[in-house]
Amino acid sequence: MHGLRIRVRGQVQGVGFRPFVWQLATRLGVTGEVLNDAEGVLIHAAGPDLDRFVQALSAEAPPLARVDAVEAAPAEVPDRAGFVIAASGGPGAETRVTPDAATCADCLAEIRDPAERRFGYAFANCTNCGPRFSILTGLPYDRAQTTMAAFALCPACRAEYEDPGDRRFHAQPVACPACGPRLWAETVDGERPGGDAIATAATWLTAGRIVALKGLGGFHLACDATNPDAVAALRARKRRPGKPFALMARLDGIARHAAIDPEEAARLADPAAPIVLLRKAGLPLPEGIAPGQARLGWMLPATPLHHLLIDAVAGPLVMTSGNLSGEPQVIGNDEARETLAPFVDGFLMHDRDIARRLDDGVEVLGPQGPMVLRRARGRVPGTLRLPDGLPSGQVVAYGGQLKSAICLTKGGQALLSHHMGDLDTALSVAEFDKADRDLAGLFDHRPEAVAVDLHPDFHATRHGRARGAALGVPVVEVQHHHAHMAAALGEAGWRGGVAVGLILDGLGLGPDGTVWGGEVLVGDYARADRVAHLTPAPLVGGDRAQVEPWRNAVVRLDAAGLGDLADALFADRPRALLRQAAVAGINAPLSSSAGRLFDAVAACLGLAADGQSYEGEAAMLLEALAAGSVDRGAYPFGVSGAGIDPAPVFRALAQDLRQGVATGDIARRFHAGLARAFAGAARRAADQAGTRTVALSGGCFQNLTLLGMVCDALTDLELCRPGQVPANDGGLAFGQALVALARLETL
Repeated sequence: MHGLRIRVRGQVQGVGFRPFVWQLATRLGVTGEVLNDAEGVLIHAAGPDLDRFVQALSAEAPPLARVDAVEAAPAEVPDRAGFVIAASGGPGAETRVTPDAATCADCLAEIRDPAERRFGYAFANCTNCGPRFSILTGLPYDRAQTTMAAFALCPACRAEYEDPGDRRFHAQPVACPACGPRLWAETVDGERPGGDAIATAATWLTAGRIVALKGLGGFHLACDATNPDAVAALRARKRRPGKPFALMARLDGIARHAAIDPEEAARLADPAAPIVLLRKAGLPLPEGIAPGQARLGWMLPATPLHHLLIDAVAGPLVMTSGNLSGEPQVIGNDEARETLAPFVDGFLMHDRDIARRLDDGVEVLGPQGPMVLRRARGRVPGTLRLPDGLPSGQVVAYGGQLKSAICLTKGGQALLSHHMGDLDTALSVAEFDKADRDLAGLFDHRPEAVAVDLHPDFHATRHGRARGAALGVPVVEVQHHHAHMAAALGEAGWRGGVAVGLILDGLGLGPDGTVWGGEVLVGDYARADRVAHLTPAPLVGGDRAQVEPWRNAVVRLDAAGLGDLADALFADRPRALLRQAAVAGINAPLSSSAGRLFDAVAACLGLAADGQSYEGEAAMLLEALAAGSVDRGAYPFGVSGAGIDPAPVFRALAQDLRQGVATGDIARRFHAGLARAFAGAARRAADQAGTRTVALSGGCFQNLTLLGMVCDALTDLELCRPGQVPANDGGLAFGQALVALARLETL
């Protein structure tokens, strides 16, 4: 019979889209069928009100759906008396996979209602919430291709699963206490105490013990966030002296310790359930949670298990990744017993396998809106639309050495993978290589080109070159800061022409062989030229200069003619040897890094001068000081040709130190001076290039004080700011992919 063949593209599998279509068709008197296939959702429809039906497919879509296109064309369709949900249309990987989603209000009400059969059940879910990507083993998304395949449905769950009118219709992880995953508490000696596992774990936590908890994408280490001894014990056992811990509580609990505006509350409650950085306020928590920081990282419970535990503890918990420092998060039960036993006093485990490691995402509300700092569980594998005008080919990009992530492009979309950490250990490298194989297979990806960083010694670069050679496709080398610029432009949907990139970060190899990091670029997706930069200084000791900020301080103070101040501030450090190496150029590459400039200023104020216990510690402490101060003016930078010279900054800083100016005021003046100098350079570059577009990227723009100051100085220009793509190296692969696409036709 005559009707329509309707194709729905986007994030439309695993979100209750087929039962939504069935309910819509039933309401409108439409006959036909709906099914999942390799390209998304396919509908054959006939009836009197098809225009209204087609419009409602996007206008009334389920909460977790993302409809990119609805394509309808006249066709002969099966003659049916009603509307049916047909079986999936075979294997394939053209469609989107849905990220994991936090517990919905309906499921939360069930686990708290003694009259419900899922009362107190830690694995309740429906089509509007629950695990997706973390349990997926293949496409299309059906139960048989998830880690739930091992759990046979009981009659009650089977009835829900097969009822198109039920919110659990084809909810692949559907389960109940009779047929689903089970939870238990376990001591480090392998004993399993009797009774309720949640109650046992809560008793341990309130007694000051540390518990390893199996979550959605891996294990967490949990302790009572109000107990300073428990926090200190966790730091000592994990050998994590200063890096901030994440926290979990209900919203009313978070509000006792943090200032939350409505947009931050909405971000916390997003189905992605990210960690959100919130300003401290109200009742103080132990300083050991985030030493020296003005913000704490909070998240709401993401699963029924977390909700039940938080309810039982009745207070906030530290919830930090369960891993050895620098290694991937633990996901397996045996792996946890072997790796985490020295850290913990007990385990809260379950028997649903985790298909892939997914850290918690980290986000913050910036001066111009939400910013993703770590793209992870709940956001991945959501895709980003490619800017109009770029080819829609298949490219894979491998990012950098730090905050590693992989980006695949296909069908006009970019999949920027989950955060996989720094590629400095064998386990991290193995996880990166595994994720590459996993994503390529899961999405049936066949790259036409491979994109890598210029640095030849990055594992990601070596891996990408080897992959390109094995596939017989071109390998595109992308300069680090050009990739940052392209990422910011691409997220904003910039369509081409000429733009300016204002890129401030730690380290990235430049084409001249020096180490860049404080740059103003002019160009487009395909090419970019450096037109201004921070005056270079030697990184004496190479990698040690990234860890020991005093080294950068001595070099910058000496360049400003303040060697006597360097001698006074760092009297116990081997300054003579450092100066000899700097003069001789021994293991002292030149660098224009803005990140190392932050380190130098922080060291002058006594912040992490001798060593940083985690990446960015000195800069984060400096930002916290600046955020607590008010406007006190700006330190001057010198400008000569392309150079932006910080020597005048250190001379002004030295005078302030002699006069006893508060360290917070010094920190703020530095931020203001840096923002003013680079905003001015970006404006001059834009005027000379005849453009009004400026892209802001690089890890330094995670600093909200700096970002706000730069944006305030450039309000009349079109700014491409950090948002869903991390400004740090976690967004590097996305930018590399865009550059490679722009060059495809010339390869």
